[in-house]
Parts: sequence; structure tokens; C-alpha cells
Amino acid sequence: MFATPESAKIAVIGLGYVGLPLAIEFAKRYQVVGFDINSRRISDLKRCVDRTLEVSVNELKQSTSLSYTDNISDIKECNVFIITVPTPIDRHKQPNLDPLIEASELVARVLKENDVVIYESTVYPGATEEVCVPLLERTSGLRFNESFFVGYSPERINPGDKVRHLTSIVKVTSGSTSATAEYIDNLYSSIVTAGTYKAPSIRVAEAAKVIENTQRDLNIALVNELAIVFNKMGIDTQAVLEAAETKWNFLPFRPGLVGGHCIGVDPYYLTHKAEAIGYYPQIILAGRRLNDGMGEYVAEQLVKKMVKEAIRVNGSKVLVMGLAFKENCPDLRNTRVIDVIDHLRSYGVEVDVCDPWVDPVDAKSQYGITLIQSPTKSYYDGIIVAVAHDQYRLQDIAEVRGLGNETHVLYDLKGIWNSSLSDLRL
Repeated sequence: MFATPESAKIAVIGLGYVGLPLAIEFAKRYQVVGFDINSRRISDLKRCVDRTLEVSVNELKQSTSLSYTDNISDIKECNVFIITVPTPIDRHKQPNLDPLIEASELVARVLKENDVVIYESTVYPGATEEVCVPLLERTSGLRFNESFFVGYSPERINPGDKVRHLTSIVKVTSGSTSATAEYIDNLYSSIVTAGTYKAPSIRVAEAAKVIENTQRDLNIALVNELAIVFNKMGIDTQAVLEAAETKWNFLPFRPGLVGGHCIGVDPYYLTHKAEAIGYYPQIILAGRRLNDGMGEYVAEQLVKKMVKEAIRVNGSKVLVMGLAFKENCPDLRNTRVIDVIDHLRSYGVEVDVCDPWVDPVDAKSQYGITLIQSPTKSYYDGIIVAVAHDQYRLQDIAEVRGLGNETHVLYDLKGIWNSSLSDLRL
């Protein structure tokens, strides 16, 4: 019924942080075509350039069984289609399934008898069968679970993580029939050395993905709220957490800005579905509201400290060090550093931003920010170290202080240095 492992030809739709590493690994055993609608991305990959920095030049050069294209005709001979497009939220914090819908319609145009479509994009439970499958049927003219089959295997990529790679993370798999589930599980088992976990249904696999990050979101919301409380009490939050961690079962979460393509987004997919079936989540949304408000809190903390130091806020100059959503990674998706910047600007603050990891073109196109390469010394009234890149961790705090005026405020948002050396930290 399905293509044998020897005859499997895989198309990976979407070559971002998830799709490219997946295509690279599958290409070690199968013929793979990587498809992306971004022609610049395809051109880069053909020149062995990965702007996400997830795959090395050597890995790209060695992937001789992998080709790249933005032409749909180049994937029409494939029999396994893996969709790894982003699933963001809109400005109303509702799921934006447009990329998923467009990718489904694209695949449906080349779908054939006995082909398998596997989704890796994060969705709410039920989305694959309720939204994607009808699109595949309608556009292709084929019958679901008769002429074509579907599976879901949620991505677990951690951008910037050079220790936990795709192959070393257990992969959850599922399929629309028992035979499909077995086929998909065997397919992933052939590349994932850590093993696979075959979920009993697509909906279970979808739900497992969204609660992974919802759980992390709530834990971070708790320590963010604790940080706010302890700051009001004049207690060093980092010192409290270090003391609490001496108990074996204390979870080592840290306060901070919660952005990125998963933790700051996935809970809204779950709450959207919950509300659609008549249940209005309390705890999940409370955690989201608190985490979404941390950018404003950080900006206000800096402004209050500047006022205490008799620094005029309106017209002041503040340097924000770091724009990516996490350390040692160029990923700008849903970065909440932008909230800090926007709130500071609302006070009339002139904000400069630097980040050694971020592509200046991406910063400009996504957020309208012109990154500076070399901050001016003895220039800033306030400095926020917003992202704990290694370049900043290795920097002497005196060097960072040297960027400020004689009177300035240093906000060590990530707790890089000893608390006595900075003026503020969460």
C-alpha cells in the first residue's frame, strides 16, 4: 500500500528551524526534496548557507541526496510529504493557520494514490483532521484513508541547542489508521536514534505537543510573578531560586521574557480549542497574561530606577543588548524584547539595539529596527542586557558599564553577573 523504505521519496515542506534539520537527517537514508516558498532561502541553501545557524556548511555539503526547490513540479514524484511550516498567532492572539492551509493546498495539488502526508506544525487537538484533511480531499479529489493517508509527528526542535539534536530527542508519532501509524513510526525510527513513541491517535499527539510548552509557560509565569513580589520586598530573586534549588525536586525555572515560536504561542492554540468547545481556561490564560506583560514591567522598572537616579527619561538614550528570543540563536520569531523597546519608546526614550546573532536584514524587515554594530562608549543613560548570548556572558561588566554615562542604570535582565554589580535584575 505505502511506498517501501527503498522507494520512499520524501518532500519536506518548509525549510526553517524544523524542516531543514529534518530534511538533512532523512536525506542520509532517503531521496529528499526540500521545498520552501522563500526563494532567498532556497538560493542560500543551494550555496550551503543556513541563516538559522542550525545546520553547518559541512552538513549541507554532505547532503547529496537532498535537493532544494521553490517549484511545486519538483515534488510531484514524492510519495511522503512532511509539512513543517510555522503556526503563529495573529494580533488578537488567535491561531493563524494560513501557512498550514496554504501548505496543505499546495501538497494536495500533487497528491497521488497511497501517498502519505505528515504534519509536524504545532496545532490544537483536532486541527489536522478537522482543517487539513478536508483541504487535502477537496483539492486533490482523493478520499481520506482510502486513497491517501495522514499522520502527525510534533516537532521538538530547540533552536540554538547544540546538545539536544533531532536524532537525540524521542519523537512522538501517529497515523490516521493503524497501518499508517506503523509506517510513519518506522519511518522516523530509521533516523531518530533516541527512539519513537507511537501515540494512540493524531489528536493525542497534537495535544501532547501543546501541553509540553503550556506547562513550561505556566512554570515561567510562576517565577515571573515571584520575581515581581520579591522585587517589591527588596529580595534578590536569583538568590531565592538558588537556595530553593537545593531541594531535589525543585524545578529550575528562571524569570524572564517569554517569546519564541513555541512557549509564547502554543498555549493560545489550546485555549482557542477549549473556548470553541465551551470551556474558558483560567490558569493557562492567567499565565499567558502575566508573561505577556513582562516587557512592560521591565521597561517600567528601568524608568523608575532612572527617575530615582535623577536621569531625565524623555530624550534619554538606552541600549538594549540582544533582540533574539533566546540566547545563542538568531531566531526573532515572537521575541518579547520588542515589548521592552516599544514601552521605552512610549516614554520618549531613544533606544539603540545590538545583537551579534541576529541578521540585520531580518531585524529591519520584521520589526523595523536598525541594529547597531558597535555601541558608543560613555553614551547611554540606561543599558538592558536582555538576552544572555555567550558574547555578553564572557564580557567583563566594567566593559558594559563603559557604554554608559557617568550616571546610568544597568539592568541585567538575565542575571549574568553578581547582583551587587548591576543596578537591576529580575
